[in-house]
Amino acid sequence: MLEFLRGRDVLVAGWGISGRSLVEPLRDIGARPVVTDGGAAALAEAAELGLDIATCVELESTDWSRFALVITSPGWRPDSPVLAAAVAEGTPVWGDVEFAWWVDQARIYGPVRKWLVITGTNGKTTTTQMTHAILRAAGIPSVACGNIGLPILDALRRNPGPQVLAVELSSFQLHWAPSVRPEAGVVLNVAEDHLDWHGGLDAYAAAKARALVGRVGVVGLDDPVAASLARRSKARRTVGFKIGVPADGELGVVDGKLLDRAFTKAAILAEVGDISPPGPAGVADALAASALTRAIDVAPQFIREGLIEHRVGPHRSAFVREVGGVDFIDDSKATNPHAARTAILAHPQVVWVAGGQLKGAHLDDLVEEVAERLVAVVLIGADAPVFATALARHAPEVPVIELIAGDDGGMGDASSTNKADVVMARAVRVAASYASRGDTVLLAPAAASLDMFTDYTHRGRSFAAAVHALEDGDVGRQL
Repeated sequence: MLEFLRGRDVLVAGWGISGRSLVEPLRDIGARPVVTDGGAAALAEAAELGLDIATCVELESTDWSRFALVITSPGWRPDSPVLAAAVAEGTPVWGDVEFAWWVDQARIYGPVRKWLVITGTNGKTTTTQMTHAILRAAGIPSVACGNIGLPILDALRRNPGPQVLAVELSSFQLHWAPSVRPEAGVVLNVAEDHLDWHGGLDAYAAAKARALVGRVGVVGLDDPVAASLARRSKARRTVGFKIGVPADGELGVVDGKLLDRAFTKAAILAEVGDISPPGPAGVADALAASALTRAIDVAPQFIREGLIEHRVGPHRSAFVREVGGVDFIDDSKATNPHAARTAILAHPQVVWVAGGQLKGAHLDDLVEEVAERLVAVVLIGADAPVFATALARHAPEVPVIELIAGDDGGMGDASSTNKADVVMARAVRVAASYASRGDTVLLAPAAASLDMFTDYTHRGRSFAAAVHALEDGDVGRQL
């Protein structure tokens, strides 16, 4: 199955977490990894580890016949010069997930595992964690891996190894993994995100639909795009979940209870009150996790136990602190408008801290829907002007404050990280000044973080640090 790699060079495109995870498996099957990356520091690190390296410039004139395969990190676009050149020369290009699938199928590290694949614009990580919690409650050796942080190859190499993988996959990973056939896969929802990478919503949705090709496919029926994918599902059986009363073949909610009518006539799985995070989004994720685990015959009692055990991770609607009667909530993980919508609609009166990189997403529908809940909006980041334009169009009465690097003295001599933290501290103080008792100051950026911060966790930590520096007198005192 992977014999064609033995004794051959394999190009590892991208020296990140996924790239590092490829080295030992490639060596274990007798291949020679060669690393390329756009960053000189990354190549230097790979060289220090004794790996062969090739710069992107060197690859422009390489003899591609030396490579049996190119394995790309998920963030590399198909039109990247290195990948396009490989394809033009007839060298196959796989993603790291595709390679992990074939390593598993070849039983390199033990018996073949059951893959439960989770994808969607929002809720992937929470659903993956819930799925893993249910599997643990059922006593099934399992691991949460993939886009959640642990590379699948590292999970496969564990000893003792898992029997089931709860695999979070992004649209990038699915694009590069056409062979994956999960035991069960779910598409939670599909909203505008990564459109700059995929070239449009249709291509983005098509990448997500690759989760629906195994034994059981699961779709979120309350999301119109995800629900439409049921018609395109290639799974042997497709079921749906929704927040309302389920029909036959669905999971849903009746009288405050999660109910399965897809894998049995009717089985109560859990109480809505058991779910963390609370609210419709958390319940939807719990239904999705329930569907995946019911698909492999996990009993209802273990679903309830797992969902009770699960608690939401940091930066996902996390309560930071109450100051002067105002709640401060960190939802830095809301990296697109769809996620921000869910966060805002959970609170009646919101001072919204938003902004960053929109990645091609549109804001008009979001702003129009949440306008009546907005007390004020504080904007940061590269696409703050785009937010301001949408707010002026659909929420003209709402005060909007745009902050840029340089709004606070002393920033000119700070590092880029410190500049981001200073801007966030200023944003939090300004947001607090517009808030009144009973309001919520909500960090739900609706955009990616990399224009200012190391990642969304850095952004969330920066917000929390700024909140902890507030005093009661900072609330309601407009600056």
